[in-house]
Amino acid sequence: MIVAVDQPNYIPWKGYFDLINDVDLFVFYNDVQYTVRDWRNRNRIITPNGEMWLSVPCGNDTHRLICEVQMTDREWQSKHYETLKFAYGRRPFFEWVKPLLEDVYIDHEWQYLYELDMYMTERIARDYLGISTEFADSRDYETRGVKHERMLSLLESIGTKVYESGPAAKDYIIPDDYMDRGIELRWKVYDDYPEYDQGTDGFNHNVSIIDLLCNVGKEAPYYIWGWRDKAGGCSYTVEGTVE
Repeated sequence: MIVAVDQPNYIPWKGYFDLINDVDLFVFYNDVQYTVRDWRNRNRIITPNGEMWLSVPCGNDTHRLICEVQMTDREWQSKHYETLKFAYGRRPFFEWVKPLLEDVYIDHEWQYLYELDMYMTERIARDYLGISTEFADSRDYETRGVKHERMLSLLESIGTKVYESGPAAKDYIIPDDYMDRGIELRWKVYDDYPEYDQGTDGFNHNVSIIDLLCNVGKEAPYYIWGWRDKAGGCSYTVEGTVE
């Protein structure tokens, strides 16, 4: 079983779903420190007036776990819906995405940020990208220690022998410790995604998955991993070997 663990993000970029598609089990890391002005509660979109941040109001308290973060008002949902409709309403596949946006921003009322993030991620993965990966919450497993040791204990609790991580974790992961525990460590590669028509001059890969869905529709999987499959490329590199 191949596992990835990451903090829940708000309408994540395509690379987040690329990682999800690589693995058998994706675990939302909900019982760790919440960081403000980060991907947990915001992401970039492209509007007719240029790029902008779409942020869920959650306050600036840093003494919270992700699973404890609540929204600070109820008006943001209608604002985000209208902003996304303004940004992508004239794009080729907005009507295909519109039922998702209505479900999230009109039919639901959210209290906890992690519930919103998990719901949107799972719906997009299954209903719009055809991903069959299983999802779990880190709180469902026993863990010990902090930071690096906590992650290792989580993986041991899951029982995985292969862990795939985003490259940002190279700042704190100690590869030898993974090999010592019999866990193969893979590093996700996010390079060389093909561009598509975003309706503006220039191109930005680092925007919400909503941008890709509204612009290319059901062809979205090709622009995330399908192109790599055709080129015979690999989505990750391996750190050492496990005997």
